[in-house]
Amino acid sequence: MPDKIIIGQSNNIKTNQVEKTTATPADFTPPEELYKELINKINAYHPSTDLSDIEKAYKVAYEAHKDQKRKSGEPYIIHPICVAIILAELELDKETIIAGLLHDVVEDTVLTSEDVTREFGAEVALLVDGVTKLTQLNYEHDKIEIQAENLRKMFLAMAKDIRVILIKLADRLHNMRTMQYQKPNKQIEKSRETMEIYSPIAHRLGISKIKVELDDLAMKYLMPEEYNKLVEEVNANRPGREAFIKSIISEVGMHIKNADIEAEIDGRVKHFFSIYRKMVSQNKTLDQIYDIFAVRIKVNSVKDCYAALGVIHEMYKPIPGRFKDYIAMPKPNNYQSLHTTLIASNGQPFEIQIRTYEMHRIAEYGIAAHWKYKEGKTGRKDSQSEEAKLSWLRQILEWQRDMSDNKEFLSSIKSDLDLFSDSVYAFTPSGDVKNLPAGSCPIDFAYSIHSAVGNRMVGARVNGKLVNIDYKIQSGDRIEIITSQNSKGPSRDWLSIVKSTQAKNKINQWFNQELKEENIVRGKELIQAYIKAKGYKQEELIKPELIEKALKKYGFKNWESMLATVGHGGLKEGQVVNKLYDEYLKSKKDDITDESVLEELLANDPKAKLKKTSGKTGIVVKGTHDVAVRFSKCCNPVPNDEIVGFVTRGRGISIHRTDCINILNFPASERARLIEAEWESSGNANEKYSTDINIYANNRNGLIVDISKIFTEANIGMNSLNCRINKKGVATINIGFTVHTKDELNRLIDKLQKVESVTDIERTTG
Repeated sequence: MPDKIIIGQSNNIKTNQVEKTTATPADFTPPEELYKELINKINAYHPSTDLSDIEKAYKVAYEAHKDQKRKSGEPYIIHPICVAIILAELELDKETIIAGLLHDVVEDTVLTSEDVTREFGAEVALLVDGVTKLTQLNYEHDKIEIQAENLRKMFLAMAKDIRVILIKLADRLHNMRTMQYQKPNKQIEKSRETMEIYSPIAHRLGISKIKVELDDLAMKYLMPEEYNKLVEEVNANRPGREAFIKSIISEVGMHIKNADIEAEIDGRVKHFFSIYRKMVSQNKTLDQIYDIFAVRIKVNSVKDCYAALGVIHEMYKPIPGRFKDYIAMPKPNNYQSLHTTLIASNGQPFEIQIRTYEMHRIAEYGIAAHWKYKEGKTGRKDSQSEEAKLSWLRQILEWQRDMSDNKEFLSSIKSDLDLFSDSVYAFTPSGDVKNLPAGSCPIDFAYSIHSAVGNRMVGARVNGKLVNIDYKIQSGDRIEIITSQNSKGPSRDWLSIVKSTQAKNKINQWFNQELKEENIVRGKELIQAYIKAKGYKQEELIKPELIEKALKKYGFKNWESMLATVGHGGLKEGQVVNKLYDEYLKSKKDDITDESVLEELLANDPKAKLKKTSGKTGIVVKGTHDVAVRFSKCCNPVPNDEIVGFVTRGRGISIHRTDCINILNFPASERARLIEAEWESSGNANEKYSTDINIYANNRNGLIVDISKIFTEANIGMNSLNCRINKKGVATINIGFTVHTKDELNRLIDKLQKVESVTDIERTTG
């Protein structure tokens, strides 16, 4: 990496290496050595010599975890020590360090919260409990429900003490550093959660020191091809780039010194995920990204920031439209700095960031800066800065109260934290700044001010001119919301216009409260209609004991609240009825056996005999002649697939693949209706069977053409083709077609897997 130059009033210039993130401790480093490293880091910023409580916590954790190993085979105690080291790098207080050492003892050992309270006090116990997962949860193994509930618990704990999330972030960072020891599916699962939840939280709290490393580590496992290619491209001209940055630092340093400004100057290369995000969001190649190389100037005061900017703009030609003043207008996470992109004498664009030392400290540590040791420090708590960061947390806590559906809550969190989403800022008439997602409209702006303003909005003026409510806000717009006491409230159409999660939730909340009676009636009608359409009996499903199970599943206090939510569209009537029906079947499971199902079948067809017979479908089933046999649409079995029959009510027997998700997820009561089935050995060679596959690929020009060519060469026609591309450039292509046998299907899949950029192919399983 290039040099760092410190320029002082004495005109002495000193050269050091640029600071790097502390490397991951080597595998199997003895715990004793890691503990010494922890103590050294604490001593570097902690003025007190009394670290007895930290030593006690280390010994307790060591003893509690002594028989446990990590996936890598190393002693488990290494993990909590490394978490504590990360917290010490953030210069956090003693209680946080102790909680870091103990953060897994309640979840993974025999120690209880009461033990922690007794030995280390209520404050440490609260922190440990906040990061302890709800292991007793059991939503029939629904991972989304479990993840949502754990996040709800974590956010509530954060509201009591923000240090909870600092420990959780340190825990996740060390787990990501050692992710190579996990299975591939676990690597992807944890990396996706990191990128969707934890990295954005670190960003919201301004802790770039942790955020950038989480981003890069998650990208390494989620997008290995893109990551490795980017690393290769960035490193391609490393010596030349280092020489370039060193020359810029030298030139800038000389002019800053001549201007009599005391400053510290260093150079850096943008982190990999940050580069990739910009390439995706702006649809640019690597050589079109101006700020891959950046020079950072740190000075003593805001006045010096602008003085240094004047010196820089006198030296180099700035690129128009590439200057950003985050000092006058800080980012939502309170990040402050001046950014300007310039052209060097050799034509190479580069970025310079100018900030004070205090701004740099806030940018690196974010809200963690408020929990540095207080003894001997002058750092006072900036309540305004803290409030700015925690306003986002208060918003999430509102969602917790307003959203009873865990999946809706999780979706809202992920949408709000989306790392790929850009933002715009606009001004109120009084000059306050509001940050909103890119593409937001005046409705979003109104609800960002207050829910009452949004609910009474009837129009808007942007820069003094009336605009439509679907006008897309541009950064710098001055917006005035027009309200009326006679307004009837928001329209349901607004939900398809607004971009911000906050606005959507406030609109839904209004419909929940204002139209509750209407929604209850509508919800009741929707549920009754669904029950009738399914052929169920209402008197069998609408029973107190079954309703109680449904309320518990979806987190409602009473039946009216659930009906109201169904009425306004917050919960699908099918979800409620299916849950009621599942519980009804469970209550009847003792009465349903294989014999009773077959007896029912015989009762419906007096001529039936219990023997294997075949139908026109080429299927042999244990059952009767003249019983309708049909192929299920959910998994589309083809000859040579392992299959099973399912006795339906009034529609004969449906044939499924044995790996069909619907079959695998059948409750025990439904499994009694399964019946043996196999393919007829002398099947019709000309018979064709419908099937479909999902192709996953990195999107590129010509991808669909190359896939179509494979089908043409195999003389297989496509019945349907659907393609969608996510924000990360991954294409999911669903193709429906017909084949004669499974062997023909496998040959086709083998050829498709050889198509450039195709990463995976799977048959639909339900």
